[in-house]
Amino acid sequence: MRIAVLSDVHSNIEALTEVLRAAEAERVDRMVCLGDVVGYGAAVNECCELVRAHCEVTLLGNHDAAVAGRMDYSYYYDAARHALDWSASIISQENAAWLRSLPFTYRIGEVGFSHGSPVDPRAYEYIFALEQARELTPHVEHLPEVTFIGHSHLCKAFSLADGEVNDVVAQKFGLRQGSRYIVSVGSVGQPRDYDNRACFVVCDTDARTVEYRRVEYDIEASAQRIFDADLALNFGRRLFLGV
Repeated sequence: MRIAVLSDVHSNIEALTEVLRAAEAERVDRMVCLGDVVGYGAAVNECCELVRAHCEVTLLGNHDAAVAGRMDYSYYYDAARHALDWSASIISQENAAWLRSLPFTYRIGEVGFSHGSPVDPRAYEYIFALEQARELTPHVEHLPEVTFIGHSHLCKAFSLADGEVNDVVAQKFGLRQGSRYIVSVGSVGQPRDYDNRACFVVCDTDARTVEYRRVEYDIEASAQRIFDADLALNFGRRLFLGV
């Protein structure tokens, strides 16, 4: 079975459209979205509708929770808070109800999905460094063989085995028997790893492989939507840099 895993779309319809096209070309059997469909970008309803149409399940990201009224985001910095307020003001009732219905986690056999750390998904804790991955060691017995996460917008993977935690540095890698893996899948709509291309992951459960895939998209069009919506200019400018 081939599963496309995408995350952190952030209302970037140009990036999402290209990722979905690339995933279909990969002949995937299922698609899963790890959340943050909205926030930062300007194509709020368009992205909700595309994700709803193509993904088997979508998880509740923190930006989704904020727009859906499921969390307090008053402590967010001004620009992010303004983008969330704006998104909540234009989202359709149907899409808002959909966001309110989203789960925190999902699992397909030995493949797990969570927006942030799977230990306490409601807390939206980051895992993008070895010291953060090491905090999962006491919980390793309860983890599936591989867990896909989003939230950080970074492409980072870690293996946990025999009490040790190690970085996995490869565009494509195999899953070793007896190990557990945490795989941060990067971002569709707001990449922050100095690569401005949209990112998603393909997991092949039969071949036991995980592969990062990068996709070019019309960044200028996506940034212009942000500028036209009078959202923070940096949300558009950073798309060109991938950071």
